[in-house]
Amino acid sequence: MKIIDAHLHCSGREDSAGVLRALDEAGIERAVLLAPFLSPGHALGDAASLRRGNAHLARLVRGHEDRLTGLAVVDPRDDHAAQDLRHAIEGLGLRGVKLVPTGWYPFEERARGVYEVAASLRLPVLFHSGIFIDGRSGRFCRPVYCEALRDHPGTRVALAHMGWPWTDEALAVALIDRIHEVPHERAQFRLDISFGPPKPYRREVLARMLEVLGPGSLQFGSDCFLPCSGEQLRERRDWVQALMDELALDAAAREQIWWGTAAAWLGLEGTDGPRFASSPQGQVLRPLPAARPQPGEEDAQGLGQRLRQTSAAWGWAPRCC
Repeated sequence: MKIIDAHLHCSGREDSAGVLRALDEAGIERAVLLAPFLSPGHALGDAASLRRGNAHLARLVRGHEDRLTGLAVVDPRDDHAAQDLRHAIEGLGLRGVKLVPTGWYPFEERARGVYEVAASLRLPVLFHSGIFIDGRSGRFCRPVYCEALRDHPGTRVALAHMGWPWTDEALAVALIDRIHEVPHERAQFRLDISFGPPKPYRREVLARMLEVLGPGSLQFGSDCFLPCSGEQLRERRDWVQALMDELALDAAAREQIWWGTAAAWLGLEGTDGPRFASSPQGQVLRPLPAARPQPGEEDAQGLGQRLRQTSAAWGWAPRCC
């Protein structure tokens, strides 16, 4: 079974050969790599270091786009963040963006420029959501704050770590797409199940996510830091495998979590997610037109009728606001 690791950190010390070797040893087909922002020499508050990190990541993935997808890191607190993101995509060939709300809230006006670039290029966006393990305040990272992205429907958002400890809140944000009957592959929000919840919570949280949202809203991420061994990646993979076994997931559900959800998020060939035109060198230049109208393109009367129907199906009394 093919596997996408949708959450793998770069440090600036890794090389392409080492990354691919670790993936091979762990049995992982493709990885989503995040530009360095936590390792020495890189910091979210240092825009120049983020630019260097994005350039490093672009060199790392170049020529290996069949297996490595690079997500730029920008910080909306910097006035040039939107321009830096556009350059990372159109100039460097990266494929999406990782955003870490620390010192800013996702609903703030100053983040709008970054969102507008992400929407216009139909980028996959990965948000840190939930508590930080390094002791920084997680108050900026509640999943509900990311609802601001619904004003930018060209984006495809993954909330990392299932928003722990606000897992029910993360579930609720993703549930809106389910209520509106948006197909999983076209949903604006999905959850990266990289382990925010400590071990005693994991089975309960994953079971609830599966019951309410279904596997089409969940994708695997190891949250490992490169350079690392294949053994380390395999350990994280095995954690998920054990949970799948405990929950007796069928093959289709497993395939969705290992590959399908992230493939649609990234717009890989053969999925119904956002698609991108490429230069001969494989650099992303512009989004291709959507295959069908975006969610929400219906009149108010039709929307009201459908919401009444879906509210009844979910066992909720019709209500407003």
